[in-house]
Amino acid sequence: MTPVHILGLIVPPAAGLVPCDGPALYSGRPVRFIARGLGLPVVSAQGFDSVVDRVLRLALELREAGAQAISVMGTSLSFYRGVAFADELRDRMREATGVPCTTMSHAIVASLRRLSIKRVAIATGYTDELNERLVSYLAAFDIAVTRIEGLSITNVDALSQVPASTLFALAERVVAAGGAPQGLLFSNGGLLTLDLHVPLEAHLGLPVTSSSPAGFWDLMTVAGLEASSPRHGRLFEPEARLERAS
Repeated sequence: MTPVHILGLIVPPAAGLVPCDGPALYSGRPVRFIARGLGLPVVSAQGFDSVVDRVLRLALELREAGAQAISVMGTSLSFYRGVAFADELRDRMREATGVPCTTMSHAIVASLRRLSIKRVAIATGYTDELNERLVSYLAAFDIAVTRIEGLSITNVDALSQVPASTLFALAERVVAAGGAPQGLLFSNGGLLTLDLHVPLEAHLGLPVTSSSPAGFWDLMTVAGLEASSPRHGRLFEPEARLERAS
């Protein structure tokens, strides 16, 4: 019998549900996702401050439940204090649990690098304050932002209710703003973006990545598992096929 790999997620909503992207990408694989919720009250620096100290406790809970690798599935939650903080958060989780750990901020950078994107247009759900912090975070990795625009959503539950048409139009605007972007990033794990990867790549002629899908891809990679998932965009293509496309 093929062993089932258990991967742990620390998610912002209190309910602690597994985001839909994981099962959509990896159903039929010998992998099971489990989650614990932080109970984030609001998407803001103040909201993150009120819950970030719970991360290690939840990581330990996930490890005790059998998780073999763990990710903090919150992008702004992990980048809002900068690169050193994101790295320290990941490293403290790793030391406490003894398993590979990562965050969604590490995931978006890894996905941009895999897609060879050094100039990126960004669509977010964030306020201007968080957008500015994201630009600074990416600059530390020599990734330039050609244009960033957010929806100024601070209600955690409202993010998943944003229509695909709104996200598509936002993506078009940030790319059309100029600056010769090499790709598009949706940043905000609560936005439902996976089904937009393929149509936007065809429409814009650029590779697309986004927080939640990249978060699952990164966690699979960190766990040493096969992270490709055909028909979900260039990020999920097998390595050889991606190299040919490039």
